[in-house]
Amino acid sequence: MALNPQLYGNGMPVAFVNEMFVLIRDGIEFEVNNIYGAHGGIVKAKGRIFLSNVRIVFVADKPTQIFTAFDMPLLYVHDEKFHQPVFHCNNISGVVEPVVPNDQNRAMYPAHSFKILFKNGGCGTFVPLFLNLIKSVRQYNQQFVASNATRVDPLRAAQTPIGDMVNCAYVDPSDPTKIYLQQPALEGQRRDTYH
Repeated sequence: MALNPQLYGNGMPVAFVNEMFVLIRDGIEFEVNNIYGAHGGIVKAKGRIFLSNVRIVFVADKPTQIFTAFDMPLLYVHDEKFHQPVFHCNNISGVVEPVVPNDQNRAMYPAHSFKILFKNGGCGTFVPLFLNLIKSVRQYNQQFVASNATRVDPLRAAQTPIGDMVNCAYVDPSDPTKIYLQQPALEGQRRDTYH
C-alpha cells in the first residue's frame, strides 16, 4: 500500500517495470481507513480505479492535500469480498497490508480496510477480472514463497501471466469498465521499486 503514489499529469499511475494495465473504471467511490491526517483516519473520495497485474490504484477526482491516490499491491490484499446489497450499490471490501521499507518497524504501519463502491453502472466486467487476477497472482507467488517467509516483493506479481485472462474477458454492456487491449502510452521511465 502506498498513499499518494506517483502519477502522470493526466492522472495515470506511473508504471513499474513489467507492469501491464488491465483496465480502468470510472464512477467509483472509495473508502479507506488508517490514513494519517484524515478526519478520524478515514478517507472517502470519488474517482477511478486502475487495475494492473501488480496493483489496484484509486485516483481521486478531487485531490486534497492529504489524499490524491491510493496504491494497493495485489499480493498484499486479503479478505476481499464482493457484496450485492439490495438497497445499496455493489461493492468490494477487503484489507491491504502496507508496503514497509526493510529498515522500518512493521508494527508502526497498520493495515488498511478498504471498500470500492460501484456507483456508476454494473460491475460484471471488473469483478471477475479483479478476483481472477488476485487468484492468479497468489498461485504464481506460491512457487516463490517459503513457508516461513513473512514478506514478499509486491512487484513479483508483474510476472503473472494475464494475457489469456484479458483476451477472453466477458464484457458487461452495463459496466463502464474500459479494458486495455493495448498498453497506454506512458510519458517517461518506469519505476522498479515501491520504495
